[in-house]
Amino acid sequence: QVQLVESGGGLAQPGGSLRLSCVASGRTFSTYVMGWFRQAPGKDREFVIGISWNGGNTLYGDSVKGRFTVSRENADNTVYLEMNTLKSEDTAIYYCAAYPWRGSSVSPRSTSYQYWGQGTQVTVSS
Repeated sequence: QVQLVESGGGLAQPGGSLRLSCVASGRTFSTYVMGWFRQAPGKDREFVIGISWNGGNTLYGDSVKGRFTVSRENADNTVYLEMNTLKSEDTAIYYCAAYPWRGSSVSPRSTSYQYWGQGTQVTVSS
C-alpha cells in the first residue's frame, strides 16, 4: 500500500510559479512511476506529467510542455512538480498518482495509476 500526500498548492498570479510536492509512504517508492493529474471544475481529469522510477523517462501533457517540469528524489520519497508561466487555465485540483513500474513507457492514462493522493488546489488569478 502506498499513500500519497500533496502540498504546495495555493494562489498564483498569471505568469507566476508554484512548486507542488508529493510525499509517498512505503519502502518501494523508487519502483513506482509517479504522475500528476489535474481536474478543473466541470472538466475531466487531465494528465499533466509523469516520471519513471529512476527519472530516466518523462512524459508531458501537451498543455504544459515547456512550462512544467517534474523531478523526484527517491531518497526522500518525494516527487516535485515545478510549474512556471502559469495561466488561468492551469487552475485545478492537482493530484499525485503512482503505479508500479512495468518496464514500459510512462502511461498518461489515469486507469494505469493504482494509488492517488487527495489533491491540492491551484488557483491562478490576478
